[in-house]
Amino acid sequence: MIPKTITITECPRDAMQGIKMFIPTVEKISYLNKLLLCNFDILDFGSFVSAKAIPQLVDTAAVYMGIEANITQTQLLCIVANIRGAEYAIQYPAISYVGFPLSISETFQQRNTNKSIAASEIELAIMNETVQNSGKQMVVYLSMGFGNPYGDEYGLDILSEFTEKMFKMGIKFIRLSDTLGSADNELITNAFNEIISNYQNISIGAHLHATALDANSKIKSALLAGCNTLDGAILGYGGCPLADDHLTGNIDTLNILQCAEDMGIEHSVNISAIEEAKHQANYIFSKYL
Repeated sequence: MIPKTITITECPRDAMQGIKMFIPTVEKISYLNKLLLCNFDILDFGSFVSAKAIPQLVDTAAVYMGIEANITQTQLLCIVANIRGAEYAIQYPAISYVGFPLSISETFQQRNTNKSIAASEIELAIMNETVQNSGKQMVVYLSMGFGNPYGDEYGLDILSEFTEKMFKMGIKFIRLSDTLGSADNELITNAFNEIISNYQNISIGAHLHATALDANSKIKSALLAGCNTLDGAILGYGGCPLADDHLTGNIDTLNILQCAEDMGIEHSVNISAIEEAKHQANYIFSKYL
């Protein structure tokens, strides 16, 4: 069933993390404050991870101190890769969500966090308890959620097993992720049909990567399957630098908004404010990309 309304997470962190030239902290803050005026439901603003792994995000704490989190209802999300990162994140009052990438692919989990899936699941259980005790919520990104380009085993039964583990941990927010942009429309539809129908008490969202040519079809495949939460990044920049592959950008948030309008789906985004944020994005990414 097509959702009546959608929740949108804007992901400037994901858009910036693969850029090698360092974007000055003051420019990140300026951009994020413009995004906060757009009234997105959630803003994925930064990441408490190793500076060696993601040097672009080494200034997340300083960025947090500069952004005006009180100017809208937008909630903040940050990404962590381990317990230590989660412990940092919960110290910041305005952060509502702490995200963790858990891959269905053993190959990608090793690349992304330098740990096995089994070790990552143990760590996630500890993180989730720590985060929930602080009054915040974990968001788990199930990467390779629509197939496995690395050749590791994949199937809807495996995706369901991972989701069941998250459910038993008490995790209420899951994002099925197409980190490399390799999913096709049938895989997206089948995955959401399977998981949404069986886990109605969990927020099941889409974190999709795509080229400009296939972005709209991927968005509509997710929406037609009942997905009501989507991640995007203005202008579609981004990609995971730890994938060790050619970066495929995020879904452009403007594409999500257009698809929602075409399908009669409501959202909370301030369209006039997003135009100014788009101008700022053009400036930043043309200057530092």
